[in-house]
Amino acid sequence: MKVTLDRINDDFLFEAKGANNVSVFIDNKTNDEVKGASPMELVLMAVGSCNAIDIIYVLKKQRQEIRSYAVEVEGERVEGPAAKPFKSIHVTVYLEGDITVEKARRAAALSFEKYCSVSLTLAGCVEVTYQIVLNGEKI
Repeated sequence: MKVTLDRINDDFLFEAKGANNVSVFIDNKTNDEVKGASPMELVLMAVGSCNAIDIIYVLKKQRQEIRSYAVEVEGERVEGPAAKPFKSIHVTVYLEGDITVEKARRAAALSFEKYCSVSLTLAGCVEVTYQIVLNGEKI
């Protein structure tokens, strides 16, 4: 796997591309006019999207009807004078549809414990937790 980053202004704005040549803009939040996500925001987005793809895939295989899928990812960072890595990440999955509680729980467990390469890459150095809200109810 390989990605490229090209600097596109005199500050910190980069255009990143992967194998599919799709652009993602990355910027530093120190400027007033931010034009991209920060690297740390991208980490949270990667966790949320990786798990979302897995969970949706598993639920579709189980013939569950997903009407809506949303995810919220919050990261807590270590306080310090220099680098501030994540110490914990919490993912809340919001599912709407004709989905059984057992299948929603199973899909999430499979994703977070077995399939999501992003979450598993962080395992051991960042605590990644999750909860599911199915049709408005925490399960």
